[in-house]
Amino acid sequence: GRVERLRHFASRHVDARHVEVWLPPDYEAKVGAGRRFAVLYMHDGQMLFDAKTTWNGKCWHVDQAAHALMTQQLARDFIIVGPWNHPAFRHSEYFPARFLPHLPPPLREAFVGEALRGRARSDDYLRFLVEELKPAIDTRYATRPERAACFLMGSSMGGLISLYGLCEYPRVFGGAAGLSTHWIGTSERNAEFPAAAMAYLRQSLPSPASVRWWTDRGTLELDANYAEAHTGVAALARGKGFAPPRFVARVIEGAGHDEDAWARRVHEVMR
Repeated sequence: GRVERLRHFASRHVDARHVEVWLPPDYEAKVGAGRRFAVLYMHDGQMLFDAKTTWNGKCWHVDQAAHALMTQQLARDFIIVGPWNHPAFRHSEYFPARFLPHLPPPLREAFVGEALRGRARSDDYLRFLVEELKPAIDTRYATRPERAACFLMGSSMGGLISLYGLCEYPRVFGGAAGLSTHWIGTSERNAEFPAAAMAYLRQSLPSPASVRWWTDRGTLELDANYAEAHTGVAALARGKGFAPPRFVARVIEGAGHDEDAWARRVHEVMR
């Protein structure tokens, strides 16, 4: 397939950024035959397709995974839309703002001042996706705009903002996937951030019959610090009626926290 870059996509809510749009190789032919495509919105767009645009020389190779699934008829027709992250505000844009009231005040104030650079921008980022980027994509490409054909995916902090988007906009998004979901908020294992996440999820998870949700973790590197949080969130979800096949909470033995690890399992998440 091919990647089109929407350069310096302007927004009223967040700073302008590039947006990558991947189209499968038979996109034009299928559009000509009247076919329309589901859309997978993936965060950290500069990390998805081309290792030359990444900070660490690694990428997800999601174009290869998506093409293989569609060629084998294991997935519906879909395109991938990847807004780049903002390097200075990635944490601020991806950390769910409505987790914050559930943190102890001293921890919250320090976290907002340091990690979030003064304020949470995640609600602004979601407004950018829902009010600006999605309408533009639905106008420019042959998409299926309904919620059942619109999904979110990301890794680490991108897993948090994917689930947050599903909870805040359940009429827009039909599912979310978080690989190595960063429940701990910082680089150290702790109880406060996972507890804040679960307090929010108890109040805000959408109906389990209406959405799909994938969350996972590896067992090496930073992912090892997610063990207790992952178990707690999975138990909370099951208690609210989330169950396979629409809900997956998985531990991947031997997996670490980088694009190589996510590339090895992204085909299964997409499927």
